[in-house]
Amino acid sequence: MTARSLSFTGPRTVAISDRPVPEPGPDEVRVRTLASAISAGTEGLIYRGEAPDSLPADETIDALEDDLSFPLSYGYAAVGRVDAVGAAVSEAWLERRVFAYNPHESHFTAPPDALVPVPEAIPTRQATLLANVETAVTFLLDGRPTIGERVAVFGQGVVGLLTTALLAHAPVETLVAVDPLASRQSLAEAFGADRTIDPERRDVGDQLESTTGDRADLTYELSGNPDALDDAIAATGFDGRVVVGSWYGTKPVELDLGGRFHRDRIDVRSSQVSTIAPEHEGRWSRERRHEVAWGWLEELAVESLFTHAFPLERADDAYRLLEERPGDAIQVLLTYD
Repeated sequence: MTARSLSFTGPRTVAISDRPVPEPGPDEVRVRTLASAISAGTEGLIYRGEAPDSLPADETIDALEDDLSFPLSYGYAAVGRVDAVGAAVSEAWLERRVFAYNPHESHFTAPPDALVPVPEAIPTRQATLLANVETAVTFLLDGRPTIGERVAVFGQGVVGLLTTALLAHAPVETLVAVDPLASRQSLAEAFGADRTIDPERRDVGDQLESTTGDRADLTYELSGNPDALDDAIAATGFDGRVVVGSWYGTKPVELDLGGRFHRDRIDVRSSQVSTIAPEHEGRWSRERRHEVAWGWLEELAVESLFTHAFPLERADDAYRLLEERPGDAIQVLLTYD
C-alpha cells in the first residue's frame, strides 16, 4: 500500500507523488484521509505563485512548519479516520474520525493532541469546514458586532458566507453582503443577509446609504481582492470598524486615505485565525473555539457550499476550476478513495 501526497511545484503546477504509508511513532497515530477541503483564497495564492515565499506557512501548526517557497505541501482541512496507533497511545483512538490541520495527503501521522475528534452527528464532508467556521467565529470575536449596527461583508466565498451566516444570528440591524457574482449573492441571502450589493455596479458606499440609510458601522473585507479594501473603508461610517480577514499575499494594496478615512476616525484592523487576540485570551482558547465551531456546523445548513469533489489524482483540475471559473465553484473537496 502506498500513500499519496499533493505538492505545489511551481506557479499553477501541482504534482501527486507516491511514498510508503508512514508508521506512527510511539506517541503518534496514523490517519487515513477521507476528504480534505481546498482553501480557495490561501491555496489560490500559493497555486498562482502570489504567496511570499520566505514567510512560514503557519508557525502554529507542526504540519506546516516550512516556508511558502516551491516545492511545498499545503492544506489545513483534512478529515480522516485513525487506522493505527503508536505503542504509547491508547487504542481508544482507533477508528476515530478526526479533523487535522494537515496538507492534502492520503495518510499522515500526528500526535493525538494535534487532532480534533469529529462529533458523530457531523458528516465527514461538513467536518472539512471546521477551520473555515473557526475563522468566521474569530471574525465575530474580533469585529464585536453589537445590537442595532449596520454590517457589511465584502466577499461571499466560503469564509464570507459562513461569516454572513453567523452574523445573521447577531442582533444587528442590517446585514449586507457584497459580491459581484449573482450566485454568491443568492447564497448570502439564503444564509441570512438582508441585502446584497454588486460592487461593480456603482459606489458601494452610495449603495449602502440608499439601502440602509447610512454607511456601515462594521465592515468585513473577506474577498481576497486588494482593491476591495479601499471600497470597504469607503463604505464604513464615522468611527466605524473595518476587519480585514483577507490575505493578499504579494499583491499590492493601494488605498485612498486622504478623504473620509482620516476625519471619520475609521479603525482598520487585521484578523487571522492562527492566533487569538490578546483581549480574548483570558477567556478563549483554541479548544473553546473548536467547540463553538462544531456547534455552528451542526446548526447551519452548509450543504449548499459544496459544489465539486475531485479525486486527489485530479487535483490540478480542481485548482484550475477555482481559478478559471470562480462563479461555478464554492467549496471544492479532494477525495481519497
